[in-house]
Amino acid sequence: MRDTSLHWSTISSHVLAGIFGGYAFTWGLVALGVSGLVALGVDYHEAETAMLLLAFLIFLPLFLWAFTVTSLGRVWGVLGGGAVLMSATAWGLQRIMLI
Repeated sequence: MRDTSLHWSTISSHVLAGIFGGYAFTWGLVALGVSGLVALGVDYHEAETAMLLLAFLIFLPLFLWAFTVTSLGRVWGVLGGGAVLMSATAWGLQRIMLI
C-alpha cells in the first residue's frame, strides 16, 4: 500500500513555489504588459494601472495551480522560466524604446 499522506516539506515546497514563482511570473507579465502598452502609445500610468489590476487576477490562479501539479520541477519551470522570459523580453523592449 502506498503512503498518500503529504509531508510538511512537500506542502511547504509548493507554498514557496506558489508564492515566489507566482510573484515572479506576475511581475514579469506586468513588466512585459506595461512595456508593450507603452510601445503601442498608451500613457505609462494608464498602462501600469491596467496591468497591476490584471496582476490581482493572475496571481491567485498561479498560486493555486502550484498545488495541483504533482511535479514541483514543472511548477518552477513554468513559473520561473516564464518570469525570466517575460522579464528579458520587457527589458529588451524597453531598451529598443529608449534608442
